[in-house]
Amino acid sequence: MITEILILLISFIILLGIGVPVAWSIGISSLLTMLVTIESLPAFTTVAQRMATGLDSFALLAIPFFVLAGQIMNQGGIAERLITFAKSLIGALPGGLSYVNVISAMLFGAISGSALAATSAIGGILGPHMEKEGYSKEFGAALNVTSSTTGLVIPPSNILIVYSLASGGVSIAALFLAGYVPGILMGLALMGVAAVWIKRKKYPAGERSSVKQIFTSFLHAFPSLFLLVVVIGGIVAGIFTATEASGIAVLYSLILSFVYREMDMKKLYSVFLGSVRTNSIVMLLIATSMAMSWVMSYEDIPQSVSSALLGLSDNKYVILLMINLILLFVGMFMDMTPAVLIFTPIFLPVVKDLGVDPVHFGIMMVMNLCVGLCTPPVGSVLFVGVGIAKTTIQKVIKPLIPLFIAMLIVLLLVTYIPEISTWLPGLMDD
Repeated sequence: MITEILILLISFIILLGIGVPVAWSIGISSLLTMLVTIESLPAFTTVAQRMATGLDSFALLAIPFFVLAGQIMNQGGIAERLITFAKSLIGALPGGLSYVNVISAMLFGAISGSALAATSAIGGILGPHMEKEGYSKEFGAALNVTSSTTGLVIPPSNILIVYSLASGGVSIAALFLAGYVPGILMGLALMGVAAVWIKRKKYPAGERSSVKQIFTSFLHAFPSLFLLVVVIGGIVAGIFTATEASGIAVLYSLILSFVYREMDMKKLYSVFLGSVRTNSIVMLLIATSMAMSWVMSYEDIPQSVSSALLGLSDNKYVILLMINLILLFVGMFMDMTPAVLIFTPIFLPVVKDLGVDPVHFGIMMVMNLCVGLCTPPVGSVLFVGVGIAKTTIQKVIKPLIPLFIAMLIVLLLVTYIPEISTWLPGLMDD
């Protein structure tokens, strides 16, 4: 057992260390483990079959559709209207653009379901405005990067669909409902840090909007906001599945972008091309991660880890803290999708034995890995946000640290107060 774990872990770390892409590192380390330790099965054929079987899921169809919807929204003028609406509401407060940044990222991230899309859209539009009004590039980038991850918790969220698959069928509707309160808490915590930073730096207030301007900006943003009602309302009410909702999201956002006159055939081609590129990476990650999950299951690695953890302590709170620490470390080096697919089968049986709700654990896990998106060396959202702001990671670290601390405090609250995530799904069950 130890031999299999060592081969899998060491080969994976070495491959990552020499610059092999994550998806290939996962696939090759899984194949190598089979070649060395499972001589009774044809390794190449088995890994290929498991990769293909891993993608053979109707629920997974939702991911490419939501990715495409996010790309359309990013290019279709939706982000700009959400920013204008948020700015009309709170832009007049001292340092109001900071709050606008967070709220806009929450809204756009929730609608698009993509932290990267929110980072690029909000940072690209709002960043220059913040800099013009005296905000530092580094503070704006740090706030944009961290607030963009809230859209992975607030539904619709692709990573929650991935967790549903990895967990063996936890309700997607329940996961979507469970994400609202934790996601909003995360946004409020980031706004709290921004408020302290604003007071210290004495950032300026913006112009106060009239009632007419607020109403007009709301009317312009309402069709975009209504997408959330259509998608989430339809899933929760049982009118359509998450996969069908993702197709509706594509159609709705496409029509909306043409109504806004922000989309043409040339842009649409680049949107489809960008979506194909993103989806090809995501699906390869899912396929190889499913192969690795099967290898680990065949070798009884999840059961061994479960026994080891429960051998250290039978205290639920201690185990949850240990899992959080492991996931925080993993998130620094691995993308969210493979992390969820690989570690859900390992940790979920442990927490279920301790009486933890799988929906609660899913939200905890996703929130934990959101922190990894903002940390080097692999934090994809961090690199995108820094690139858009035209600054460096070294300069962004200082304003980023208090925002990290706020995210970790909310993570601990969600971990140890399960009602934060289970309250809304519980209401729907009553």
